Formats: sequence, structure tokens, C-alpha cells
Amino acid sequence: MKKTLKNIGKAMAFAGILAACNPLQLDEIQDPNNPSVGSVSNNASREQIQFLITGLESRHRGYVTNLSQAWNTFGREVWYLNASDPRFQTDWLGQNGRVPDRSYFGFGNTGGGSWASPYQAIKQAEVLIEAGANTNNIPESSKNAVVGFAKTIQGYQFMIPANFVYDNGIRIDVADPLNPGPFVPYAQALDAIKGILDEGEQALSSAGSGSFPFSLTRGFDGFKTIQGLRQVNRAITARLNAYRKDWQGVLTALDGSFMDLNGDLNTGPAHPYGAAPDIFNPLYYVPNAAINTIIVVHPSVLDDATPGDLRVATKFLERTTPVTVTTDAGALVGTHQDARWASNTTSIPFIKNEELILLKAEAHANLNQFTEAIEAIDIIRNAAGLDDYSGPATQDALIDEILYQRRYSLWAEPWGHRWIDARRYNKLDEIPTSYDGGTIFTQFPHPQAELSWDQYTGGN
Repeated sequence: MKKTLKNIGKAMAFAGILAACNPLQLDEIQDPNNPSVGSVSNNASREQIQFLITGLESRHRGYVTNLSQAWNTFGREVWYLNASDPRFQTDWLGQNGRVPDRSYFGFGNTGGGSWASPYQAIKQAEVLIEAGANTNNIPESSKNAVVGFAKTIQGYQFMIPANFVYDNGIRIDVADPLNPGPFVPYAQALDAIKGILDEGEQALSSAGSGSFPFSLTRGFDGFKTIQGLRQVNRAITARLNAYRKDWQGVLTALDGSFMDLNGDLNTGPAHPYGAAPDIFNPLYYVPNAAINTIIVVHPSVLDDATPGDLRVATKFLERTTPVTVTTDAGALVGTHQDARWASNTTSIPFIKNEELILLKAEAHANLNQFTEAIEAIDIIRNAAGLDDYSGPATQDALIDEILYQRRYSLWAEPWGHRWIDARRYNKLDEIPTSYDGGTIFTQFPHPQAELSWDQYTGGN
């Protein structure tokens, strides 16, 4: 572990090659202790490629804090209470008529974890791909493994800005940071992301068998083989195909994933955390700590829980003293905090078996294969200590049940599942605002810096 953390520290030199103004811009690093971008693009050593891979893992988790706090607020899974700055409540909840603009609070000119961080990871992956392609220091099979890993992470990261700005569209062509491609519509972006993930899976399939030829952190424990990474790629593809409404494609991807109907629901790759030079789990809060900056469970989640649901007992901790934050829009009171993390070094999953089983249920329901959908639903219900599903065997009823189970199984994961789920089923109006008097947002505009960059470079 110490060696991994040391590599993360070194890899940050590579992760830091991206300028703040334009998240796609590369800088030459003039540092005798760390190689320049040019040097890793021309016959990189095996160690340099290893640093790039570890740096990509570091970049890969850059979205976690922002999405966990903000997107889960949009979907009213949580409130992010912050007594030091009321805008985390008033603006993110859309109180008193506040609406997102191009300099929206918490995202600013760069878009934070919802925009800049994903694109920085995407560009980090591009550097890795180029380094692997232009070196004679690793065999062809290892080059394919590098491409497959990089494109798998790219596919995951592209989905973040796509779901953030939604119908406003994202850039897919970012190979040239001085002349990025145009914004493409949401559906077209998802199709392009599918192509990237498929290219990643194909590259991995050409990488031979056995272990991945470079070191990965403990976040990929259980998936450090070529086959394991192919399963991760297909799991991400299954999530993407649900957004594309390609329901047979969801099932096909799941067949190649790590989904296990009889397995541990928490199995899956994760973002690792640790002490310096690494960083701590950003979602961990000391139980019952006397603080006024904390993620709390949204009251509606507690209201709507099924009696006896084990997920309530394991995920939510009732505080001995509630947290109250008052702004010009009124007071918000958090009675329960997040109880999922054992310590500040606990890893955070980025996709897991439980989600895959729910995706299977959703695909079958949309294909009117109700028996198979109910079988998958019951796996989730039974694991939560609930009886088998006994409602109507209709598509609408089953989709409602699946969305309900996703609400508790995937609660407050760093993805904003409920906000995205409600939007894709035209159910945003079902997200309650009675506790905060706010607004439910559909999408966000491009950050101002993104448009300013177009003006600076002459547009697209």
C-alpha cells in the first residue's frame, strides 16, 4: 500500500499537466524530477506508463465530492448542510427563485467535478493512450491493455458531463485542446460513448489473458486481470445502455460483466482512499461529530422507507443531536447522517453488483419480460430483508418498483442516480420539495469558461 501511495504522489505530476483555464490544455512540465508530456509521448519507459496509469486512477475519482454533494441534492437524496456558505443550500436547492447560470455556484467557471474534472481524466487517458502507442518498451499485448483500460475510464467519465448538461450537449472530440470539436446532442454523445467503451473492450480482448500488465490500486482488487477489466467495461456499458434505452443491449452487456445473481451485492471496482500523500474519503464524517458542515439524509428518504428495510439501518445513522442550518430561505434540519463508511480510508464503489442486478430488472421490465424482472427485483428485496414483490405484473408498476429499490440500494452514490432516473422516466415532478421549498432542475448550462474558450479560439 505504501508503494501504491508513493506512486499516486508521483503520478500527480502527470495528473497536473492540465491547465485550470481550459481543462483540455496540456502544459510542458519543466521539472527535472518528473518527465514532461513530450517525453512520455515518445518512447516512454515502463515506469512512466505506470505513473500515468496510477495518475489516471487518481483523476478518475475527481468527480466524487462534487457529484455526491450536488447531484444527490438535486435528486433530494441528501442535503449538503454548510453553515459557512448558505449557497450550498439556497442555490443547489433552487430556493427563492435561484436558477443555474453559467457561473453557477459550486461549479464556477470550470464546472468542478461535474465538468472540468471528468474532462481532465479524459485527457489524462489520451496521454496514456499516446504514450502506450509510441513506445518500444512494452509488447503489443500490453499496449492493447493500456488502451482498453484508458478507454474504459474515458467512457465512464464522458457520462458525467453528458448527464450534467443533458440536452445542451457535450464535446466528444477533445483530442486537440486548442481546437476541440463541437457540442453534440445528448443521444449522439451517448452513442459516441458506447463506441469508446466498445473500443476499450475490443482492445482488452486483444491484450491476451492473465493479469493486467501494470499495477492498479486496491480499488480494482478482484478485477486486476484482463478478464476482470473487460467485466468492468461491460458493467459501465450496461449503465450507459440503460440511458440509451437499448434494453437488449443492457442484457448483452450484463452477460459480459461481473453481475452475479447469487453474489455479494457490494462487489465491484472502487475509488481507494488513504492517508497522505493520498487523500481521505471525502464522504466520511465522524459519527455524531459536533459539526455544521455535513451531508445528511433527506427527510423524504426516511419518510418513504419500507418498515424493516435493512438498508435504512445500515446506511443511515440517527444523530444524537440534529444538525440545523438556517439561511434566508429558512432552516434545514438533518436528523440522520451517512453511515456507509467505516473510516476515512474506506473505498467508495463506482459501480457494483447491486446496480447491475437492478439494471437487469429494468431491462426485462422494459422488454415486457415480467417474470425475469420480478426475479431480479426479489433478489434486491430479499437482501434488504423484505418479502417478495407482490404488486401488479405490469410495466408501469415494475418500473416504479425498480426506481424505488434503486433509490435505497444506490442511495447517495457519487453519481446522482435518483436525479438521473427521475429525468429519464419523466418523473422529476415526483421529487419532493416540500421540506425546502426549492426547485427541481432538469439540466445545467455549459460553464462560462467553456464558451469563453470558444470565443478565444474562434468558435467551432
